Amino acid sequence: MTYCVGISLDSGLVLASDSRTNAGVDYVTSFSKTRTFSPAPDRIFFLLSAGNLATTQEVLNRIQRDIDTCEKQSLLTVRYLFEAADYIGKVSLAVQHEHGPALANSGVSAETTFIMAGQIAGQEHGLFMIYPQGNCFAASSQTPYLQIGENKYGKPAVDRIADSNMTLEEAARLALVSLDATARSNISVGPPFEITIYPKNTMAVSHSLKLDANNPLLKAIQTSWNQGIQRAFAGLPLFPWEVQQQQQQQQQQQQPPFPQQAQNGQSIQPAQQIQAQQFQTPRQPTTAHLSIGDNITYNNDTDKNGKV
Repeated sequence: MTYCVGISLDSGLVLASDSRTNAGVDYVTSFSKTRTFSPAPDRIFFLLSAGNLATTQEVLNRIQRDIDTCEKQSLLTVRYLFEAADYIGKVSLAVQHEHGPALANSGVSAETTFIMAGQIAGQEHGLFMIYPQGNCFAASSQTPYLQIGENKYGKPAVDRIADSNMTLEEAARLALVSLDATARSNISVGPPFEITIYPKNTMAVSHSLKLDANNPLLKAIQTSWNQGIQRAFAGLPLFPWEVQQQQQQQQQQQQPPFPQQAQNGQSIQPAQQIQAQQFQTPRQPTTAHLSIGDNITYNNDTDKNGKV
């Protein structure tokens, strides 16, 4: 399985995909899921794919063949983006019909789903989903992103954040977060992650990234996103009973301790206060009546020379 996401912005397009392909848990390989076609200076097309790898590769080969041989219908001859999406859908359907019955006998699906994006000079850039049945639909400003493959794990972040007013770089970081979230939850999706950034009206890719699992940028984004989620979770509002408990604890901490009450209603002072009062009470001088020959006992009120 795989995961791909495309985001259409006011400023251009961002496309992202993983590179993991598997035929069971004991056979995992890497293949690029992103393909760029530039058949003429006035047009550029991008294809992301998810599904049967053999079907995908044959569809891509036929598309390139039609461009090279100047077929009547190809990416070189279409006048609108929706015509390009319709053409790719027909090629995909033809490949599936050719190999589908034999694959079905072996319990294998020949289906492949595509995301097509691009621009033809003089027209707006766009983003299309092409189903295995050959039909397609376009992304909108209300939902500026499309996903194919194992999309459920990467959808929440894109759902909450994606906006057509985002910058290309912000959308690229969002796509990486979405890819990483999917890879953390599904073993069939994994790096290298591919990012393609296309500024509108340029007919050229401005940045193309391929990030493996140990890439410093990818690791930094993973760490920052995880820490941000943890901080956001810790700052969530409390339940009402938690707020009440906190208020009670604060009140108890602010109130002075109440003195103990004796049975007659009088306050019982703590032993520490009694000792302090005794220490602070001035002592009265001791007066003694002595006769000649009496033994003298000295105390604090007696002169050190023994005279009274």
